[in-house]
Amino acid sequence: MPLSKSPNGGGSEKDGSISTMYCAYCYENGAFKDETITAPEMQEFVAGKMREMGFPKFLAKWFSKGIPKLERWKQ
Repeated sequence: MPLSKSPNGGGSEKDGSISTMYCAYCYENGAFKDETITAPEMQEFVAGKMREMGFPKFLAKWFSKGIPKLERWKQ
């Protein structure tokens, strides 16, 4: 999700500041809204949200392809 398209420009950290890594749809008050979601499930969720926002399907897929590489899913 491009953070510029996320409500408030990103999710929120515990101190109330804006997250520069995660969007408001999945990250709030310094925690993930759904701790159990997998990277492929998040890719589908993000692509769907972007389609709702009017993004073409190919751009929604392109923006969501890097999700498995985010810190959240690095092991």
